[in-house]
Amino acid sequence: MSSIITRFPPSPTGPLHVGSARTALFNYLLAKKENGKMILRFEDTDKARSKKEFEEDIFKGLEWLGMSCSEVYHQSERPLVYRKFLEKLLETGLAYYSEESKVSEFKSEGDETEGPGEVLLDAPLRVIRLKSPKKVITFNDEVRGEISIDTTELGDFIIARSIEEPLYHFAVVVDDFEMGVTHVIRGEDGIYNTPRQILIQEAIGASRPIYCHIPFVFGEDKTKLSKRHGAISVNEYRAIGILPDAFLNYLALLGWNPGGDKEIFTREELIAEFSLAKIQKSGAIFDTEKLRWINREHLKRLPSDEFKKLTLLWFPKEAQTLPQWSDERLMSFLPELRERIAVLSDIANLFNAGELSYIFDTPKFETKLLIPKKGDSDKKNLSNYLEHTITVLTTLDNAKPFSKEVIKEAIWDYSNEKGRGNVLWPMRVALSGKEKSPDPFTLSEILGRDETIKRLQLALSLLRN
Repeated sequence: MSSIITRFPPSPTGPLHVGSARTALFNYLLAKKENGKMILRFEDTDKARSKKEFEEDIFKGLEWLGMSCSEVYHQSERPLVYRKFLEKLLETGLAYYSEESKVSEFKSEGDETEGPGEVLLDAPLRVIRLKSPKKVITFNDEVRGEISIDTTELGDFIIARSIEEPLYHFAVVVDDFEMGVTHVIRGEDGIYNTPRQILIQEAIGASRPIYCHIPFVFGEDKTKLSKRHGAISVNEYRAIGILPDAFLNYLALLGWNPGGDKEIFTREELIAEFSLAKIQKSGAIFDTEKLRWINREHLKRLPSDEFKKLTLLWFPKEAQTLPQWSDERLMSFLPELRERIAVLSDIANLFNAGELSYIFDTPKFETKLLIPKKGDSDKKNLSNYLEHTITVLTTLDNAKPFSKEVIKEAIWDYSNEKGRGNVLWPMRVALSGKEKSPDPFTLSEILGRDETIKRLQLALSLLRN
């Protein structure tokens, strides 16, 4: 078989949204697996709605996802190519000029607008129609099997508004032919475009590509994903701290199932596992919480150095000016931070909510917070418990690491004897200044021996005074 060539043909009339990114991904995965290539082709002949900023958004989104294409085309730069094919059809009689008072407009594959429809003209327009053989077109779809559609009702349909202005269906067929596209992977709404395009292929002598129409992506309300469902631009997910490989992982599972229970895939694993045969027929639901879970799993798998670099990029600058901010303290805190975030923007959200500042600054709190809600409320007793804890931690063997396991082992029996809440509640509050925070053993390991003892002593002073 010749080299596989796929194409991603967005219309730059809006940002790169989830549905388009999933289409691009399936084209990318097939091309990568078969050592082929994916072409990026901007279908930008709608000059009124095509915008440079949307084109840049699409470029940035694909680049972020690691799906940059070496071959990039613009339909707006190919009028002479389309004219050549139109002239040939007119010469052979397979197409003809027709005076029209209204013309049909058809949307492109990457366009979210409704279509087809008709536009009334102020004055008659001389368009070009294809002579239709009015026959049943049968084609095989990799997802839905054999499909047959009678094209009789299409009649002699318009393929160009003029010799200089081909309609979408004609331009896309010429492009796919000229660019050697072997596989057309697109949304299932393209099924009813296919017979029309096959008739054009036959008229210009183009070979028929392999078709694969993938299911829609729906919002959680089970309607087709649109702007009302929130962030649909790929770059918006980048902005909240989704990892590109996590986003690819999640997109791949929208309508594709490799079999088995595995849900977390690296890019390389997706390429190795991907096949058109495993694309599902039913639509997929875009679940933001599932995306966050997958991103959390990818964050957990990052090497420590890479996770640290990302953390520094997302930590608010205000946090990095706190008195106890240090590389050592940050490294100690990273394992706990990994467990607490699903997306990188959660770091700033936690800090702004006051959930992280105590890691890098001595907390301030009222004495009453040290008293357990359920347990001993006598300050003298609580002082004795806290003083014992300080003594134990001060006399710990320096040869042992000051780890949460060692600290827990040293204090656990005593806390069971006096009441866990009586011993561990004031210890945790002393270290965090919060009613809710990581357990005191984890906090002690993060803060280190000296800072832990210092904070416990400050809390002891509050209780005694």
